[in-house]
Amino acid sequence: MALDQSFVGRSYPPSRPYEVGREKIREFAEAIGDANPAYTDRGAAAELGHPDVIAPPTFVFSLTYRAAFEVVQDPKLGLDYDRVVHGDQRFAYSRPVRAGDLLTVTSTIESVNSRAGNDILDVRGEVHDEAGEHVVTAWTKLVARAAEEG
Repeated sequence: MALDQSFVGRSYPPSRPYEVGREKIREFAEAIGDANPAYTDRGAAAELGHPDVIAPPTFVFSLTYRAAFEVVQDPKLGLDYDRVVHGDQRFAYSRPVRAGDLLTVTSTIESVNSRAGNDILDVRGEVHDEAGEHVVTAWTKLVARAAEEG
């Protein structure tokens, strides 16, 4: 079943605020094998002009993907999540994510397409801090593979 095209442009309510912690940043940096001291050392981050440690660029994926998941769970959209694979991801930053940030994500469906029986959903996540300032925009492409005929 093809996705409902009328969902293009639809925005969902902002996510619950997420407080970025130093330990979460450190754990993430270790998990991806990035030893940049700005991710774990406040002094190193301060030398770069940051008020606290900063997060690796892909750290925000866990927040934006969680918000995008709220979109795909919308039963009216018609996406079969059992067949979904992550197709692409990109980010555009206004500033780095920092320890202490309180972030929310607002998701908007940018496009809905079908190709060769696959449904393709592009979701834009706008991430803002507690002051309402833009931090990063994340684009997530989800592909629901065509059902096997049998």
